Amino acid sequence: MEYRTLGRSGLKVSTLTMGTMTFGGAGAFSAVGKTDLNEARRMIDLCIDAGINVIDTANVYSNGISEEIVGEALGGKRMGDVLIASKARMRIGKGPNDEGLSRYHLIRECEKSLKRLKTDVIDIYFLHEWDGVTPLEETIAALDTLVAQGKVRYVGCSNYSGWQVMKGLGISDSHHQPRFVTQQIHYTLEAREAEYELLPISVDQGLGVLVWSPLAGGLLSGKYRRDSPTARQLAGWSEPPIRDEDRLWRIVDVLVDIGTQRGVSAAQVALAWLLGRPAVSSLVIGARNDAQLKDNLAAASLVLTDDERNRLDAVSRPPLLYPYWHQQLTAKDRFGAADLVIDRSGV
Repeated sequence: MEYRTLGRSGLKVSTLTMGTMTFGGAGAFSAVGKTDLNEARRMIDLCIDAGINVIDTANVYSNGISEEIVGEALGGKRMGDVLIASKARMRIGKGPNDEGLSRYHLIRECEKSLKRLKTDVIDIYFLHEWDGVTPLEETIAALDTLVAQGKVRYVGCSNYSGWQVMKGLGISDSHHQPRFVTQQIHYTLEAREAEYELLPISVDQGLGVLVWSPLAGGLLSGKYRRDSPTARQLAGWSEPPIRDEDRLWRIVDVLVDIGTQRGVSAAQVALAWLLGRPAVSSLVIGARNDAQLKDNLAAASLVLTDDERNRLDAVSRPPLLYPYWHQQLTAKDRFGAADLVIDRSGV
C-alpha cells in the first residue's frame, strides 16, 4: 500500500480508504448495502491487513448506524493507528436545526458522532455539502472551536464548487482559522467535471483529494454492460447521474479490454487510472461482499502504462469549456501546473 501526504498537512493516508456507506442499511441507504456488524468487522480487518489506514463514514449514513458499527468494530480503540473521517451537514431529523452548517448543528453533530464512534477525536471532519444559508464565517469558526477543543484534527469540504472552496480558504486564511486540507469529491473516468475547477484548486492551493464512488456506483466495474442496470439502479439509487450512456459504455468497453489484457478486473483499471491523476490522495472504496473488496484492494498495486492511460483518456476526455478553449488558443505558453490538470490533448 502506498501512502500519500494529505494536502499541505503532515498526515499520511493510504491510497485506498475504506468507505462505510453500506454499513447498517437503514432507510434510503438500504439501496446501497446492508452490512451488519460481523461483516463490517471482517471487512475492516481485510482493509487494515491490506494497509488501509483511513475509514470514512458520516452521520447521515443509515441515520448514524454506520458510525455506530465502525465504533463497535474498532472496539473503542485505534487498530494500527486507523484514521477516522466523518461528515456533517445533511438532514438527520425533522427539526428546523437538524441540517446545515450552523455552529449549533455542526458542533452538536460532531459530539454525537464522537459518541457513536467511541472515540475522543475525529481525524478528518468534512463539511458534507454546501450550505448557502449559513454564513461561511460561522461554519469555519465552528470548525475552529472543534479543533481547539481537540475533537477534530483536520477539516475538509465535500461536494463544493470551485468558488465555494476558494471562499472557505480565503476566510480561513484571513481569520487564521483551520484551513481545508482536503476535498472529498466525485471523480471518475465517466465524470471528469472536477478537472475544470476542483482539481486545479487542489494543485494550486495544496489540498488533498479523496474520491467518493470512484467506480460510479458500480457502473465502471465491468460487471455491467449495455442494457444491464446495476444493483443500485435497480434499487432506485440514482447517483451518479449518467447523461451520455453511449459514452459510458464505450469507456467500459476500453476498461474491460485493458483488464483482459492485463489479467485484472475492469474495476482495478478504473481505480488505477484515478490514482495516477493530479492531487488525488485516496479513493474511498466500498463493497457488498469480501470478493468485491479484495478485488478493489488489488488496485493499489496496479500501474497503468502510458498507452493504456492514453486509451482511457481518449474515450473519456471532457470538452474544453469556456474559458479553457480560449486559454488554450491564446495562453498555453504561460500555463502552470494547475492549468495542465484538464486534458487539453484533444485540441
